Amino acid sequence: HDALPILDLPQADGDPYEAAAALMSEWRERGALVRDEEPAIWAHTQDYTGPDGRARTRRGFFCRVRIEDYGPGRVRPHERTHPGPKEDRLRLTRATRANISPIFSLYSDPAQTAWEALAPTTDGEPWGEVTDGDGTVHRIWRVADPSAIAAVQAATRESELLIADGHHRYETMHAYAEEIGGEGEHRYILMCLVALEDPGLTVFPTHRLIRGLDEKRRAVLRGALERDFEISEVPLDEIAPRPGSGPLELGYIDSWHGRPLRLRLRDQAIADAALPGRSQAYRELDTGVLETLVLKNALGLSDDDISHFNGLFYARDTAEALAKVSSGEFEAAFLMRPTPVDQVRDIAAAGENMPPKSTFFYPKLLTGLLLNPLD
Repeated sequence: HDALPILDLPQADGDPYEAAAALMSEWRERGALVRDEEPAIWAHTQDYTGPDGRARTRRGFFCRVRIEDYGPGRVRPHERTHPGPKEDRLRLTRATRANISPIFSLYSDPAQTAWEALAPTTDGEPWGEVTDGDGTVHRIWRVADPSAIAAVQAATRESELLIADGHHRYETMHAYAEEIGGEGEHRYILMCLVALEDPGLTVFPTHRLIRGLDEKRRAVLRGALERDFEISEVPLDEIAPRPGSGPLELGYIDSWHGRPLRLRLRDQAIADAALPGRSQAYRELDTGVLETLVLKNALGLSDDDISHFNGLFYARDTAEALAKVSSGEFEAAFLMRPTPVDQVRDIAAAGENMPPKSTFFYPKLLTGLLLNPLD
């Protein structure tokens, strides 16, 4: 367990990727890493306490999924990504000939048919259990019963898979599969699939912080906010908006006034006019509306600026956002509502991608519970 970061994020005096490959070979020779020669699906639960303080259990399962092009009825991304795979991940895959980190994907299963096929196994002791640094308890059970595997395959065969986390890793594995060519295990990727209807699936917000605002850009920002939003002052401990639907609502604070504010879009028609050609679901997406009205139209940020954090930062919790504005490191913060899971699904179904960091699926999957050999 302690050596796993060396495998996934290798560091060495020489070639770090070859060092990772050598470590995997050593584990195999020692019997610490053993290939399962029998087909199996691995049931997975995560007991966690979210940023909202509520305790939940998220249920899913690990399996191999055939790598395909993005498209309707197949695999879809839900956020914009940089073009092309990450070279670092591609070089690691070439050296180790293994898929080390799983992709987190969502599928629809209202009746929970797939999980019901796996649930009896989870009544027994797990094959493995570990608690991470955030206190999340991860458990896995090996399910080799052919009838259970067939039931899961039947329940998911027609499902469209929506990548929740791991877009770049999926694109890297796609590039690797094309590079190798032909058929083989390199055509399959390790995923953890969670039903959109799972009661433990939650999405939390990622807040936006900006800097680099001179007097002119501050004036433009102020004008845009006053034109498009109803503005009211709120107590600091209520600056983060509550989950909800309807026109964009967000918290706002800047370093030059320091007043916690609530911003409410004056009319949904403003967002509709700013986003022609977009689906209704996207025109109601908080991050999409904020990006267009404020980050792009008012502040002049480009897609490249937004993707590469040029003048922009993403904070996972309210305290971090407020601290960075209070310290002067960033000049303004927009506190977001969480994106509902149904909205994530509807936007993906429309063939659209959200702005980066529109969703914060918590908790993360652990790397290293299972590895997927590619040779």
